[in-house]
Amino acid sequence: MTGPTFKGVITALITPLRDGNVDDDALKALVERQIAAGVHGVVPMGTTGESATLTAEEHAHVVESVVSTVAGRIRVIAGAGSSSTDVAIDKVRHAKTVGADGALVVTPYYNRPSQEGLALHFEAIAEAVQLPVLLYNVPGRTGVDLSNDTVARLAKHPNIVGIKDATADLARASWMRTHVDGRFDLISGDDPSFLGYLAHGGHGVISVTSNVAPEAMVALYDAVQAGDLESARLWQDRLIDLHKALFMDNSPAPTKYALASLGLCGEEVRLPLAPTADAVKPAIDRAMKAAGVQ
Repeated sequence: MTGPTFKGVITALITPLRDGNVDDDALKALVERQIAAGVHGVVPMGTTGESATLTAEEHAHVVESVVSTVAGRIRVIAGAGSSSTDVAIDKVRHAKTVGADGALVVTPYYNRPSQEGLALHFEAIAEAVQLPVLLYNVPGRTGVDLSNDTVARLAKHPNIVGIKDATADLARASWMRTHVDGRFDLISGDDPSFLGYLAHGGHGVISVTSNVAPEAMVALYDAVQAGDLESARLWQDRLIDLHKALFMDNSPAPTKYALASLGLCGEEVRLPLAPTADAVKPAIDRAMKAAGVQ
């Protein structure tokens, strides 16, 4: 049995905007900062990248830019979800064409397909493009929950290599370890429960917090890998307020505020998202200080 295809701290990148357009210079600088911090991968054009409001041309541009900037130094998993199976296939095909290492494919949102529909959706994508696919289950945003049994069915496809689980249900990781045949990447999609997910056998996290505090997130992961649970808990304690603060307003606005306060990009988000409310900013500032982010 081989090791996981994807593991470690994988940052769900924001998409910096300036005057209504993608800020290419800021995007490249943010990617370089992630690489310097030791993260294991990045996800352009996921939920945190405002994929729901960027145009198809912008989506393709951001993925291509990130792949080019990374230049093989870490893994790039391109966000490639859609409510339409055909559109998702096009996005995964583009990710493969430009050299991404994999695709993160969220469950179709709004149309709320059945479990059979979900299975057929992902199987069609995996059949259409020879690129590793991570399932993405985030029922709080999509309105549909990818059941454990459906995941076990999909895990049998050689192109479906794992799941990003944003349910914060830690028992799911244990269930996957005992009911899914063969190697299957278990990636947390919930920063506050990341430590617990690793304890249940998870392989990594696709993280919002690592946009702001990548070194600390890597240190937490490394401590777990070294068997140093005491140090891992200390890192978790330092980060817990930041995990929460980055979702005190419509995400990713708080993350952009935090990065703007570090001089790394602007705060601009695209409607219908709004900039971070002034009332929330002091809590983000305090959480950044507690996490040691300078």
